[in-house]
Amino acid sequence: MQFSGVLTALVTPFKNNVLDEEVYRAFIERQIAEGIHGLVPCGTTGESATLSHEEHERVIDICIDQARGRVPVLAGAGSNNTVEAIRLTRFAQKAGADGALLITPYYNKPTQEGLYRHFKAIADAVDLPLVPYNVPGRTGCSIAPTTLSRLARECPNIVGVKEATGDMAQGSRILEQCPDTFSVLSGDDLSALALLALGGRGVISVTSNLVPARMAAMYNAFSKGDLGEARKIHHSLFPLHEALFFESNPIPVKTALELMGIMRAEMRLPLCPMGESAKQRLEDVLRTQRLL
Repeated sequence: MQFSGVLTALVTPFKNNVLDEEVYRAFIERQIAEGIHGLVPCGTTGESATLSHEEHERVIDICIDQARGRVPVLAGAGSNNTVEAIRLTRFAQKAGADGALLITPYYNKPTQEGLYRHFKAIADAVDLPLVPYNVPGRTGCSIAPTTLSRLARECPNIVGVKEATGDMAQGSRILEQCPDTFSVLSGDDLSALALLALGGRGVISVTSNLVPARMAAMYNAFSKGDLGEARKIHHSLFPLHEALFFESNPIPVKTALELMGIMRAEMRLPLCPMGESAKQRLEDVLRTQRLL
């Protein structure tokens, strides 16, 4: 399994602090109808950190059921506890996910050898394509290109990485050191096109929660060799990419979805409603983007 294109890092809608299954299914259907290339439930944008294990599993089950094989589902299954990550990844495999997205262990700050052993233990425990997720701004540790290369060559089911540093030097080193079949996916909308130009295969996107068709169009244009069109779409979306990080993700994207009338901007503590000043700036961008 090679993951490519634009995969949406799905938000998780709540109503009165409970998963809103009806809204979630409709939201997934909208994503597929607008041409998205894949779905990622239970990532950072999906507030996985505050989902119970039962909720986590239900969110993945719904996504797989609603997608019905029309697009791949890359299920969030990582943890800073290797045993827990194995359990979540085994669940993703049993549920029928096409792969699992595995956050680098956070807080406990393992060494590169510890990261290697963590991901290898998961890879040895399942028969499922795996994609480590490197976002040191959230986790406090970064997986080195040499470690990724070692994993990619020794573990056939570690098939790619979500590289969310926005650092093109890091991306270049990963692309240089890993096999050609290894899928390097951007985890940063702002630099996604740049990583594609270096040899990346796609992006796990926050922005596509709002504009899946436009994000898919950027990738489609690039993949057809129409760099001018891809660049045009990238520049048109750049203010939106920036606006969705006026505050911590997923606060702005959920606020935007509420302003657009798609779902409630309900989040779980310690996330809280967007500040009024930042919300007004976000609303101004949405109006400029003709989303309101």
